[in-house]
Amino acid sequence: RGVVSTCSYEARVFGVHSAMPSREAYRRCPQGVFVSPDMARYEEASRRVFAVFERFSPLIEPVSIDEAFIDVTGASLLFGDGRAIAEKIRAAIRDEVALTASIGVAHNKFLAKLASEKAKPDGLFVVPEGREALLQFLAALKVGALWGVGKVTGETLERAGFRTVADIQRADRAYLA
Repeated sequence: RGVVSTCSYEARVFGVHSAMPSREAYRRCPQGVFVSPDMARYEEASRRVFAVFERFSPLIEPVSIDEAFIDVTGASLLFGDGRAIAEKIRAAIRDEVALTASIGVAHNKFLAKLASEKAKPDGLFVVPEGREALLQFLAALKVGALWGVGKVTGETLERAGFRTVADIQRADRAYLA
């Protein structure tokens, strides 16, 4: 009895996802390996990952045990641009904590979240700069990829004919309102 707290990308292929009842996850993926949680171990790994973050910036906004926004604006003279800092963070996490990290680099949290999702698993994605390049990057996304668009809003948008961000970009503003 219980629920899935997280799952591998391999399990997701079978339709397993977080918050799914364990019984349903087992039905969908009987060959899966089910592991009981070890919060003390997760918290220790999280502490070590966040210690890596602290070497690059004191401006850290934790989102969860394994996710944070890091403002590295003031760190460029020491460590390089956003991509260079992200590469250093990923390498440190891999070498010191033996974990992978997906990092999105952008000028704000909304875009950074989209970029980190695009970087999964174990990747790095830098949101393109410049208005046209940014609009093109966003246009390709499904509406459900937008931070804050959950299942119900996503279904509502799809029923209204909005499947991608490009559909929204092309829409009449009065209709959107």
